[in-house]
Formats: sequence, structure tokens, C-alpha cells
Amino acid sequence: MTSTASEKISLRLILVSGKTQEFDFSPDDSASDIAKHVYENWPMNWDEEQVTSPDILRLIFQGRFLHGNVTLGALKLPPGRTTVMHLVARETLPEPNSQGQRNRDKTTESSCCLLL
Repeated sequence: MTSTASEKISLRLILVSGKTQEFDFSPDDSASDIAKHVYENWPMNWDEEQVTSPDILRLIFQGRFLHGNVTLGALKLPPGRTTVMHLVARETLPEPNSQGQRNRDKTTESSCCLLL
């Protein structure tokens, strides 16, 4: 987190409760680095959501959990702009899916509509 201001990536983190806080990071910072930094600099207005360890903090970007080694630079986030991510407490992450599609347990789908 030693980049110049023009290289910083600003993240607005949103909790499940809807509370938000902005933090600045380097493109080299990983999801694990961000979780640790947020844990160590936990905002005072987030006291009710305080977690016991940075290891359970997870970032969600564009509907996907970010695994610990993914850097902000790898996501091609624009420096100097604010990017929104969700921050949740979760013990484990789902395995990444190489096809980018949801795994489905059902082989068939049904739908229903009501005509009035």
C-alpha cells in the first residue's frame, strides 16, 4: 500500500447491513491483504458487525467471491476511481468454476406463471 495517489484504487465496501466505508489500496493488494487491512482498521460505525478474525472476511465483486490471492490489478480496476465491493463474513468460499456458470444439481427446470 505504498503507491502514489494516482495509482491508488479506492474501494467502497458495503456490509450486509448496508453500512459503507471507503478505503484506498494498491493494484498489487490481494483480497487477503484487503481483508487484513479492513480488519485492522475496522471503522467505528461498524462496531455491531465486528468479526473475530480477518480470515472470515470475504469480498464480492460483480457477484463473485474473490479468492485470497486475486489482486486488484488482476481485476483491471481503474486507479483514481471508486469501485464498489461487498464485504461479508463467511468461513469458506465456493470453489471457482472455470466455465463461469453455476453448477446445477437439477437436470430439469420448471417454471410457473399465473395468468389473471
